[in-house]
Amino acid sequence: MEYLALVVALCLLLFSANYFVDGAVAVAQHLGVSPLLIGLTIVGFGTSVPEILVALVASLQGNVGLAVGNALGSNIANIGLILGATALVAPVMFHSRLLRRELPVLLLITIFCYLLAWNGLSLVDGFAMLLLLLVFFYWVIQTALHEKPALEVEAPNPEKTLSKIRAGSYLAIGLVGLVLSSKLLVWAAVTIAVAFGVSDLVIGLTVVAVGTSLPELAAAISSVLKGKNDLAVGNVIGSNVYNLLAVYSIPAFVGVGQVEHSVLERDFPVLIGFTAVLFLLGWGRKSEGLISRWKGGGLLAVYLYYQWIVYQSSV
Repeated sequence: MEYLALVVALCLLLFSANYFVDGAVAVAQHLGVSPLLIGLTIVGFGTSVPEILVALVASLQGNVGLAVGNALGSNIANIGLILGATALVAPVMFHSRLLRRELPVLLLITIFCYLLAWNGLSLVDGFAMLLLLLVFFYWVIQTALHEKPALEVEAPNPEKTLSKIRAGSYLAIGLVGLVLSSKLLVWAAVTIAVAFGVSDLVIGLTVVAVGTSLPELAAAISSVLKGKNDLAVGNVIGSNVYNLLAVYSIPAFVGVGQVEHSVLERDFPVLIGFTAVLFLLGWGRKSEGLISRWKGGGLLAVYLYYQWIVYQSSV
């Protein structure tokens, strides 16, 4: 049953992603904002819902290692697996100038959360992360709206654009499908992993992290194939911010205390390294940033090597 659930969940995931992206693009057009803003807000938060649900349930059940591993592992997967695999399908361009502002902010947020982890997670840390999330959300919206004329927003074409009702319906149906398929996939994957005696942290860093990141993968590939690169990259950046400030803060409210040494010495440094590489790739030197196919292959190869290291540590 678990293996059958994996197949069903994957098919539902791909089906939902197509509706989700089409709905998100249409909503952006009707609101007169760029796909990047939708990617950083609605799509980024929507595709982070599986991580939030998993972290909440795991923390309440006492599986804090699963919640922490899910938050960090999903961010690592978003850059190494998702952008790497997406670039193999089609090179990922960083079109918007606004996007270059989000990349260093994401790097600073990652370092900030890393520093908090050294003293253990407390209730104060949880409130600090949620406050920073609200500040980031407000800053992104205000900056994007202020620079809307420079973002060359695509005007809605009645012949090609979905109606407002259909756009909202596509967005809602796609989001519900992504959440349900991810939950089904995670249940099957965790059941299989537990049968092999794998620890909570390792399950969170590997199986659950990949499973809850599949909405981002499906949305990113679908976005790039539709020529919406900013939506794909904005989705990953927004999702990473939500994972750090919303998902990672949940164990803090439970009172996890000290974070495992492997998280501080292995997982967080890897995440900071991936984020720094994304910043360099997105910034570009003389032109717009680009993740070419060979760079995407490099990201994917490093991610697979990291997964191998995590697996070896569990063995």
